[in-house]
Amino acid sequence: MQDTSKQYDAVIEECRSLFIKKMSDYGSAWRILRLPSLTDQIFIKAQRIRQLQENEVRKVDEGEKSEFIGIINYSIMALIQLENGVVANPDLNTEEATILYDKHAKITKELMMNKNHDYGEAWRDMRVSSLTDLILQKLLRVKQIEDNKGKTLVSEGIDANYQDMINYAVFAMIHLAE
Repeated sequence: MQDTSKQYDAVIEECRSLFIKKMSDYGSAWRILRLPSLTDQIFIKAQRIRQLQENEVRKVDEGEKSEFIGIINYSIMALIQLENGVVANPDLNTEEATILYDKHAKITKELMMNKNHDYGEAWRDMRVSSLTDLILQKLLRVKQIEDNKGKTLVSEGIDANYQDMINYAVFAMIHLAE
């Protein structure tokens, strides 16, 4: 599990670095996005990954990795929005946004480490395509919860689903790097 922790940190650092660069370029314009908009952005990324995995011909020279990074970063943005709410105008500077990013990345890693312990690193035997399918399943669940105005009877909330998507995407990126 020591390797998993280091590999996880390396993936998150790569995603975090891109997040910070985009904050420098665009500011926190994403703060105006409602959760369904973020969910749809993640859905687009996951659908593209699935198409890349199924299609033999690619018309755009980008791979799965950049889409998994997008899933991770949009999911962390969604967790920030869940906690802080949506705003009418961008309200975070790069330092403030990075502190929130790090907070949610840390909480999500802790969840992964606990589950990883209990599941015995089963993800290492999974295919990247299966991880993609699990992300898509989580997205469909989030959409249903959103349609139900955030209410669930017995299921995890939206936050747990975003955290799982982050963790599945990190696992996929670890697999792609091996």
